[in-house]
Amino acid sequence: MGVFTTGSIGVNIMAIGRESVENLIKIAKPKWKTSISQVSPNQITTRGFLQEDLIENMSFSEMVYLLLKGEMPKKNQSKMLQSVLVSLCDHGVTPPSTQVARLMASTGSSMSSCVAGGLLSFGKHHAGALKLSMKILQDALKGVEIDGTDLESDDQVQRAAHLVVEQHQSKGEKIPGFGHRFHQQDPRPPKLIDMAIKYNCFGIHTELALKIQEILFETKGIRINIDGANAGILSDLGFGWELGTGIFMIGRIPALVAHVNEEKVRETPFRKLFEIEEIYYDGPESKKSDDILMND
Repeated sequence: MGVFTTGSIGVNIMAIGRESVENLIKIAKPKWKTSISQVSPNQITTRGFLQEDLIENMSFSEMVYLLLKGEMPKKNQSKMLQSVLVSLCDHGVTPPSTQVARLMASTGSSMSSCVAGGLLSFGKHHAGALKLSMKILQDALKGVEIDGTDLESDDQVQRAAHLVVEQHQSKGEKIPGFGHRFHQQDPRPPKLIDMAIKYNCFGIHTELALKIQEILFETKGIRINIDGANAGILSDLGFGWELGTGIFMIGRIPALVAHVNEEKVRETPFRKLFEIEEIYYDGPESKKSDDILMND
């Protein structure tokens, strides 16, 4: 009786058909692995939960938490994440990403193209500060497990704050998450901090962010902004800094959709930010055809 073996799987070819053997080989050597969702005929499970049960019982922020962290959040954690996502939802037409999306909409591009254009404009100087701020806070406290209510713990966080400020100032660099191009005092961080305390989500990373603010405000009059506050809170919720920009995107996409739609239904096509008379050319003066021939 012949036995076909692949790895630790032995199957009797006479007991099962060729098609079943091929299916077992595929299972033994998968081309793609994921621990997020499983899709089979008439059934979808995400992180082990049936999606129909999630549809009935989960809020959007809880679903985001489950997808990103692979575990069900506590109620206070899901409420805190919900507040974070809402705080990131929109900043008017001031960000480059919103302007890009609306300009694309004015040309007749599709909704998906316009939103994608807005997202593709995220970079170091726009939308990247959340990730960078999370990394700074997490690196500064790497391996530190302390109770923020303890005096010794408070001293360690204070020293970490001074170190972060000194490292950036020595290089002449701004600290991501602090200061704002429009607001002398960003109105969102105080509310987020209050809610973090209310939901018992205020931890060592948010404490560090506030101590950095104390130093910067005393020396330069600079306050924490939305990215700094959310960097501390998301870090205390256990999100790695690598997810920072992704979380920002989750919060901002609804606004991009709203702005693209508004541009399409309220504005005339082919939006111009300025007239041709407002364009100043400072390149070379007009050259003659002889200058081209000289290159032969």
